[in-house]
Amino acid sequence: MITLLFFAGVKETIGSETLKLEGEQQTIAEIKEHLQHTYPTLSLQGVMVAINEEFAMDEDIVKENDRVAFIPPVSGG
Repeated sequence: MITLLFFAGVKETIGSETLKLEGEQQTIAEIKEHLQHTYPTLSLQGVMVAINEEFAMDEDIVKENDRVAFIPPVSGG
């Protein structure tokens, strides 16, 4: 099982801090595609992704028991 972690606006759109994904290893791009299909209003533009607390690219592979965080851009003042 893969654990997905969401923050800020992504968390609000998904409606949860975490989701669990069943299945074999897959790429970040495949996970993003699944999320955007499941949550059509979700925008992942500018969102950074980390696998097990290491920043990742779309082609990186996610394996069983990995934790994948979706971190939107931060603004403040």
